[in-house]
Amino acid sequence: KQYPFSGRFRVNMGNIYFKQEKWTAAIKMYRMALDQIPNNVQAIRFKIMRNIGHAFFKMHQFPDAIDSYENLLAHGGQHLDFMTGFNLMLCYYALGDKEKMKAGFLKLLNIEQVGLEDFDEEEMELESPSHLKDPNRNITEGDDALREDVKRRQREAARFIVNAANLIAPLVDKTPVAGYDWVIDSLNHHGFPRIGSEMEIAKASYFLKRKDFDQAIVVLKKFERKEPSLMACAATNLSFLYFLEAEHGNAEKYADMAVKADRYNARALVNKGNCMFMNDEFERSKEVYLEAIGVSADCLEAIYNLGLVNMHIGKYQEALLAFDKLHSITHVNCEVMWQLGDIHEKLGNNAKAHEWFSLLITSPKGRPTDPGVLARLANLFNKAGDETQAFHYHLESYKYWPVDMNVITWLGIYYVKQEMYEAAIPFFARAAQIEPNEVKWRLMVASCFRRMGSYPQALKLYEDIHRLHPNDIECVRYLITICKEMKQKYDHYAAHLRKLERIQEVQGMGPESSAVPSAPPRVQRMGTVTAIGDGGGDDGGGELGAYKRPEAGGVGGKGIGSSMRDRYDPEDDEQGGGEAQPPVELYEAQEVEVQKKAASKRRLAPKAQEQDEEDDWGNDELDDVLPPM
Repeated sequence: KQYPFSGRFRVNMGNIYFKQEKWTAAIKMYRMALDQIPNNVQAIRFKIMRNIGHAFFKMHQFPDAIDSYENLLAHGGQHLDFMTGFNLMLCYYALGDKEKMKAGFLKLLNIEQVGLEDFDEEEMELESPSHLKDPNRNITEGDDALREDVKRRQREAARFIVNAANLIAPLVDKTPVAGYDWVIDSLNHHGFPRIGSEMEIAKASYFLKRKDFDQAIVVLKKFERKEPSLMACAATNLSFLYFLEAEHGNAEKYADMAVKADRYNARALVNKGNCMFMNDEFERSKEVYLEAIGVSADCLEAIYNLGLVNMHIGKYQEALLAFDKLHSITHVNCEVMWQLGDIHEKLGNNAKAHEWFSLLITSPKGRPTDPGVLARLANLFNKAGDETQAFHYHLESYKYWPVDMNVITWLGIYYVKQEMYEAAIPFFARAAQIEPNEVKWRLMVASCFRRMGSYPQALKLYEDIHRLHPNDIECVRYLITICKEMKQKYDHYAAHLRKLERIQEVQGMGPESSAVPSAPPRVQRMGTVTAIGDGGGDDGGGELGAYKRPEAGGVGGKGIGSSMRDRYDPEDDEQGGGEAQPPVELYEAQEVEVQKKAASKRRLAPKAQEQDEEDDWGNDELDDVLPPM
């Protein structure tokens, strides 16, 4: 006590306890310091009382912290600062008191800190977070150290006000929109119109989060006649909104507006590049993405979209460089790892592709249950000839996404090849549920029952199919076959078959054709079970390999298209290569002409004899859809 600076000594001890998170001891030391520091040293006493409030806040004793902060606001005078007002707002927020939040916010706006009497909003630069990283951003000729200190404190004050406004706006009124309106009116009334404009943009962001795009557009359009910096920010958001709604003309209009206002706005350049991409101007969009990267080297959206546009124009090596750079920045981004695996597979480097897809499902922040990735790994194992692992990953993919037609087809045919017909039935039955208008799946189920020797069930299923699709030649042929095997009458089916064949001949179709006109308006392609592997015609009927899997389960919204290039005939095991077949079975010839779909990217095998030599799944190119910014 005899030490002349004992008060300062107690303050330092309190600060040490505060750093050690010994809040009670810190408060004790601060209070002892208050007793020893004379009343005429108001600046130090103010900071000590503020520290006491901080300690109470850390202990979650909000009423005591509020008492400390309110006492400062009432008697602080010239030593008041925006930090104290903001901390008081946090306490009110923690207690959920709406009225006190309003009162505290108004007190914060009324603080008159020494040196900030002429509050200059033009120098706050709230709309450009990148500027905040540059401590020398506002140094101009003639500015001295005092002027720079005033500018720094103005920016800090504006930051506290903006954070407080964003914190309480959704809570202070009956609805969040009403809360934003009250905050904006208060800011404008107390001389902070620029921060009010920032809150208008925050209000638009609130609408965006709730997918209320129309309201967001209405709010953002108000900025068209405001100052260029705010107009550029609003135009960037408007361009993004219109791009999401596929109104690419308006999106490009506002992107141009944003770029004109600020040529170094990387996000505006990305939006402009996206619009060019959608207009098939790939080279120009590539240039704009490169310009955005030149403006901001860490603009992730520009780097990602640059990789996509390079993939789209077939420059896989350049795309690989872009995604490698992006991976070095993000490390464990699933979309980036997916694209790297996809590019390596397109380049024929299956080992690297397998490495990336495996990393995607094994990394801590990866997607171990993504059915698209699992199916892609299964495809790679299948190419490598590891059918056991391919079966495992196909089964895992089916577990998480049981409507993928390619996975269902592969699993069903795998079980048929293993002569596990009972296990194959659920998969073909699921395919029939997904595509109820396709006859081939139910024919496959009936074929499995017939292979198992369950002739009554197979006959019943064939009869059900015939009743629903009376003009299906394949079904009629199998009905005749199974009736013969069960020694039942089949004359009416034979007569109906002859009638259908005559109709085919009248239409100028060959006897081996697999389609006849049916009563419904849809003309259905018919064929044998063999033709399921070969492809049944240009409307997709009877064509197993030409079905795209749904675009679900892929990373970053991408689907994984794959198709079977091999063909498998579940009836082949019953037919010896050189044995004479009954007349009705001659329909299952090994040479089936396939009318390929013009728009299909899949390659079908030219001959059915190759069906047992190789089971290979082809890859479709991913549809590269530019992700929204």
